[in-house]
Amino acid sequence: MSQSEENLSPQTVPSPPPEATAVFGDRTDLAARYAEWLRDAGVVRGLIGPREVDRIWERHILNSAVLSEVVEDGARVVDVGSGAGLPGIPLAIARPDLQVQLVEPLLRRVTFLNEVVADLGLANVEVYRGRAEDKEITKAVGGADVVTSRAVAPVGRLMGWSLPLARVGGHVKALKGSSAGDELVRDARDLTRAGGSPGTVLEVGASVLEQPTFVVDVERLR
Repeated sequence: MSQSEENLSPQTVPSPPPEATAVFGDRTDLAARYAEWLRDAGVVRGLIGPREVDRIWERHILNSAVLSEVVEDGARVVDVGSGAGLPGIPLAIARPDLQVQLVEPLLRRVTFLNEVVADLGLANVEVYRGRAEDKEITKAVGGADVVTSRAVAPVGRLMGWSLPLARVGGHVKALKGSSAGDELVRDARDLTRAGGSPGTVLEVGASVLEQPTFVVDVERLR
């Protein structure tokens, strides 16, 4: 992080809560270092709002990392529209057995992601610049076991972008809000057209979060 970014930094991020150790184990220090990146360069570069700093752990880092509860061992995971690295980076820290590929179209965000990955020494993370629907991205990361995202688009549109990146039999597991079930019902035809199953809503993180994380889980059928 540059000196100018340090001078503009907002308040100090809260220390890792006890729940962080339950999720990250002996890699909690890495998660804390990522939290500092979000607090500092993430805010300065407009990836995280200043008001989010005091809730970085629960609302962003832990909220993302608990996706690990529903990702199989050794999976290759593609994070679409990764932005500041959510949920991909917390997931990669919590689960070093995973191969995580971050897909992001904006150069300034890609630059941030590459800097974070290098600083944290995340050998299981790769960063790709592009949109999920780009042919070059499909060629580079297609056939994934799991495709994920966080607050990117409504379910119907999201599946049109994400399902083609999953292998047949693979899953899109997208972090959504409490209205996830309603979205599945509303966009049922879009899921079918995209080659997906009707989908289910999973709750993860109930043991470590005050509010569990909702995950829309759709299997690629064809």
